[in-house]
Amino acid sequence: MDTTKTADTTAPEAESPADLTKATDETAAPVAADSAATEEILDEELDADLDDELEASDEEQQSSGVAAGASAIVAAGLGLIALSGSWTSRVLAERETLKGQISSANATSTEAKIEALYGNAWQMTALVNGVLSTIALLIAVFVLARPAFGTPGRTLPTWVRSVSWAAVVVAAIGLITFAFMYVLSLPVAPSAA
Repeated sequence: MDTTKTADTTAPEAESPADLTKATDETAAPVAADSAATEEILDEELDADLDDELEASDEEQQSSGVAAGASAIVAAGLGLIALSGSWTSRVLAERETLKGQISSANATSTEAKIEALYGNAWQMTALVNGVLSTIALLIAVFVLARPAFGTPGRTLPTWVRSVSWAAVVVAAIGLITFAFMYVLSLPVAPSAA
C-alpha cells in the first residue's frame, strides 16, 4: 500500500509552513461554506415542515371549532323554539283539538267536554316542546363535554362555551316547564247549582 501523498495540482506549491497553512485554509473555506449552506437549507426545510404541521393542526382546531359552534347555536335555537312554541307542537295540538271536538259530541258532562277539547292538545303541546328541550339539552351537553374526550389541552372558544351554557339553561327551563304542563290537571268548570 502506497502511503505517499500526491501533490494537489490545484493548490499552489508551498514553500514555507505559513504557505502550507494558507493553502489549507483556502481549501477548507469552500467546504465550510458548503456546510453552512447545507445547514441553512436543512433549517428551511425543517421550518417549512413545522409550519405545515402547525397549519394542519390549526385547520383541524378550526374545523372542530366550527362544528362545536354550529352545534351550540342549534341547541340554543331549539331551546328557544321549544319555550316559545314550535310549529310542530301547534299542528299536533290542533289535530288533538279536532279529534276532541269530534269525540265531545258524545260527552255528557262539562269536565268530559273540556278534557276532550283541550286535555290531549295541552299534553301534546307539552310533550313535543319537552322533546325539543331534551334534544337541545343533549346537544349542548355534548358540545360542552366533547373537549374532555378529544385532544388533551384543547378547549372550546369562549363564545361556544357561553352559547352552550345558555342552551343548557334555556333547555332546562323548558324541560321543567313542560313537565309541569304535562302533569297539571285541566281547569274544572263550576258546577251548576
